[in-house]
Amino acid sequence: MSLILMLVAAAAPAAAQVETQAAAPLPPPAVAPDQGIIAYPASFFADTSPTSALDMVQRLPGFQFDKGQAVRGLAAAAGNVLIDGEAPVAKNDTLDEILKRIPVSAVLRIELIRGGAGGYDMQGRPVLANVVQRDTSGFKGATTLSASSIDDGRVLSNIRTEGQWRWPGGRIAEFSILYGAFPDDYWGDGPRVRLGPNGATQIQSNYEAEGRIYRKFVTGAYETPLAGGKLRLNGAYQPYVQDFEVTDRLIVPGTVELQHDTYAWDQTEFGARYTRDMSERITVEAVGFQQWREAQQDSNFRGVVRRLFSLNRQLEETVGRGHVQFRQSPALTWEFGGEAALNTLEAETKLVSNGVPVVLPAASVAVEEKRGEVFGTVTWRASDHFNLEAGVRQERTHVTSVGDFAVDKTYKYTKPRIQANWSPTSTDEVRLRIEREVGQLEFNDFVASPTVANTGSVVAGNPDLAPQDGWMYEGVYERRFGPATAVSLTFRHLDIKNVVDRVPLFIGGVPVADGPGNLGKGRRTTLTLDLSVPLDRWGVTSGLLKGSVTIRRSSVTDPLNGVEREISSARPIEWDLHYVQDLAHLKTTVGIDINKGASDNGGFRDRIYRFNEIENRKWDPWVNLFAEYKPYPNLQIRLEVQNLTERSFQRERVVFVGARDRTPLLFDEVRDLRWGRVIALKLRRTY
Repeated sequence: MSLILMLVAAAAPAAAQVETQAAAPLPPPAVAPDQGIIAYPASFFADTSPTSALDMVQRLPGFQFDKGQAVRGLAAAAGNVLIDGEAPVAKNDTLDEILKRIPVSAVLRIELIRGGAGGYDMQGRPVLANVVQRDTSGFKGATTLSASSIDDGRVLSNIRTEGQWRWPGGRIAEFSILYGAFPDDYWGDGPRVRLGPNGATQIQSNYEAEGRIYRKFVTGAYETPLAGGKLRLNGAYQPYVQDFEVTDRLIVPGTVELQHDTYAWDQTEFGARYTRDMSERITVEAVGFQQWREAQQDSNFRGVVRRLFSLNRQLEETVGRGHVQFRQSPALTWEFGGEAALNTLEAETKLVSNGVPVVLPAASVAVEEKRGEVFGTVTWRASDHFNLEAGVRQERTHVTSVGDFAVDKTYKYTKPRIQANWSPTSTDEVRLRIEREVGQLEFNDFVASPTVANTGSVVAGNPDLAPQDGWMYEGVYERRFGPATAVSLTFRHLDIKNVVDRVPLFIGGVPVADGPGNLGKGRRTTLTLDLSVPLDRWGVTSGLLKGSVTIRRSSVTDPLNGVEREISSARPIEWDLHYVQDLAHLKTTVGIDINKGASDNGGFRDRIYRFNEIENRKWDPWVNLFAEYKPYPNLQIRLEVQNLTERSFQRERVVFVGARDRTPLLFDEVRDLRWGRVIALKLRRTY
């Protein structure tokens, strides 16, 4: 508390020098239809009082933020936001965390880029946002203190501090430190009921779970002119520990089951990018990235049966990428380059049941992946209203595995892509895309899962996988009703080959475990509606409503019964809704966020098909209510009521004696767990 008072006291003298002025009308964004770029000045976002570049990006009209994917390589992992025209060379230091470190005062404007306008490398995306920072010398920094009061009586706190120095001549240094504890909202408390095939109660219990996450993150970056170009270096060291305990008090039968899981993750990364304009028309870029990760998982289950499970994984990734851009004319741009990567995984898993070691498929593996890709792209801006982008990528991947499974495979894929953007008017745009998409082999699928400790079901590893690939057909219609209002409708259809799903694994012709595998052909169709609407015309001054809804349908042939079903873990519907309003006379911003699958802690429904089990999961929507008060321009006090509705997590396991297509029901178990409300207080002091 004394530290909080010091922050408030430090802010007051600085704020006393700031004169109160009447709010000026907001300038409209600058629309450049000949370049396909809409530039939003920083003042455009002032009504909603953002605190970082992330807030500004999330309130960008007609744009849905995507922080990128946790995949190997650089191009496929990039999010849809550039910073000063370049994608960050980082992975574990995620895009949302990087944007949080950029204060509003450092942002000059945010550009919405469509169809390869301005010569930007679109990384295969139809729309990007570009955060353009002010080129002013000096230091900017911030410190944020957070405390979360959980309904079970725990109080978890953390501190974040970050800073940025800019010197004349284009030199920049950045740092960020995060230390503290965070709640783990995955589990919760509630009843568990297991019914036998005749409807008799086999288990009735009260389930209590408590989890927490400890983070100690340090990140830094340095940028400087070098040899006529620009060099940027960045690094991160991010260890964290996830720890949770479960107490399951069984009323029927009368006993107690205990589980304690720990997950320690130690990750380090280093990245470098060098760019140089060789002439007015030619720009070259070279990127290097290296990361090391080690994870140790331990699960201790104690009940009628005692199971001890451990998993140690060591992963390393080395990536190099080169890119050349040639601007033949204002209307025609050529790009070509390549990427090479070396990925390794060493994993060792152990399972002991009642003191007896249990044999797990792919318990000990060492995997090496060598992947190379070359690409070429041409962008033709035929007119101010039409542009065409066409390209092709050629990929070669060689995977070897030693240990319990010996694998030596080579995959080659040609991945063409064509996209057209047509703007018949200044307010309408149509985007069409056809592309062959090839997924990556997930290293986590190569080794057994720790869920065997508490469920008894063996989710084995399988290094003998082929990547999922297919043809994507996409159409987007977007309409803008003024500078801040946008609505878009997106249709996507993917014809899939080599669907990656759950398959039975056999020993001696008998299915003994469940693991990842390829099921053959499948398809997935999605329809997404996005909207961004300011509410001033309806009498809500400085109010903004943003939302998105996605309806998804998928199908694949079940490997056991030959019947078509949805793909495991597909989410039939996802949606989110965000409302924010600035109350300038109170120096306060209020809002509500409702997530149904569209964020990391959102709700959703999905189904997982295993060889002897069907698992149904449903998370109710996650609702956050917040109010942010700015007594001084350099101090923000934010109060959040997280999980306002105390969402429910329902998990049903329909388990069979053996293979579910030929054996009778063993039991049907339902858990209905609830995670309580969290009151979070955050104080942010900027310098």
